[in-house]
Amino acid sequence: MNIRKKESDFLFQSIVDFFTEDNIQDVFNDVTTYKFKYIGIAIGVFILFVLLKKIFAKYVFKIILRLVNKTKFNADTKIVGAFQKPVTNFFGVLGFYFAFKILIIAGIPINTVFIDKVFSSAVIILISWGLYNLTEESSLLFEKMHKAYDIKVDKILFPFMSKSLRLVLIALVITMIAETWGYNIQGFVTGLGLGGLAFALAAKDAAANVIAGIFIILDKPFTIGDWVECDTLEGSIESISFRTTKIRTIDESLIIVPNSKLTNEAVINFSRRGKRRVSLNLELNYSMSREKLEICIASIRIMLENYPQVNKEGILVRFDKFSDSSLDILICCFVDTPDFGEYFKVKENINFEIIDILHQEEVSMALQSRNIYVEKSPNMNKEDFELKDTHLQKEVSVKKFDKKNGTE
Repeated sequence: MNIRKKESDFLFQSIVDFFTEDNIQDVFNDVTTYKFKYIGIAIGVFILFVLLKKIFAKYVFKIILRLVNKTKFNADTKIVGAFQKPVTNFFGVLGFYFAFKILIIAGIPINTVFIDKVFSSAVIILISWGLYNLTEESSLLFEKMHKAYDIKVDKILFPFMSKSLRLVLIALVITMIAETWGYNIQGFVTGLGLGGLAFALAAKDAAANVIAGIFIILDKPFTIGDWVECDTLEGSIESISFRTTKIRTIDESLIIVPNSKLTNEAVINFSRRGKRRVSLNLELNYSMSREKLEICIASIRIMLENYPQVNKEGILVRFDKFSDSSLDILICCFVDTPDFGEYFKVKENINFEIIDILHQEEVSMALQSRNIYVEKSPNMNKEDFELKDTHLQKEVSVKKFDKKNGTE
């Protein structure tokens, strides 16, 4: 106990001596050597640039954008939009850089080389940020290639080229920043080469999908917006990336398919057809005469031949067969549109035209019917054989047979 009391008394006495002697004065003398006024100026400069950043973002940029929108070119508008945030954030970086430069001039021991490297890296990142925005799928670069220079670039290439350019840009930024900080890029690349084999073996499935994506780009079995069917999948191609392809089904579900699956299996591209087939089976009543049947067939054929969106080749209207309860007319033709919605619209109009022809000729459609034959039992009455199905509207004919002689 006495030892602990002595230690605490000694600690207390040391604190008292620190405040009573000239130690505090020495500390304040050291701080004043750093010139508080320069520190205040540095803080003021930084705050000034932060205010300039907000003024530029809120007022100056809107004025620039208003002036640019008055020009005839759409390119300058997109360039200004791409570099809006990078330029706005540049004011903050510039304020940071000038503030530290003032502190260095004031004599505060700050590593000048370090500040210069940070500033250079920030400028590289901001410039790359603007260029990154210009490489979007619907960006200025691809529009100029597609319109101004009349370079026919398939839209399937837009996302692929966008991602490729962005990867190259990111690699260049990393290289430039690494060289700014004095790192040896060649040694790093050599190290990647040594570990490339192990990486390739570990990521062979991903590499297979990337290679398959390149084959899709080169062969173009389908493009964005095409309606395709592969195995059990059917839908519209929404996007194609390095590794996967996104397919939007008819019920709006999004299916992400590896590219290797699409290259290893048969793909039916419905959008590549210049026309779509319409196939109908018209069931007419058995009570109609041969003359009426021939008139209906001829009228339907003439209607299809004069229909503007029906291809004149491949029109087939024939009396096909005798079904159980109807006379069947087979109708086949091709619609000159690959569009899915337009196809069903034309098919609907053809159905309406057929209904008008049948009404004009006073021909009725066949209702399905069936005959049921029941063998008579000695203990059954006549009422037991009467069957009627009002829900399905099916005509039922009950015929009774004598078990002994087999007569009706």
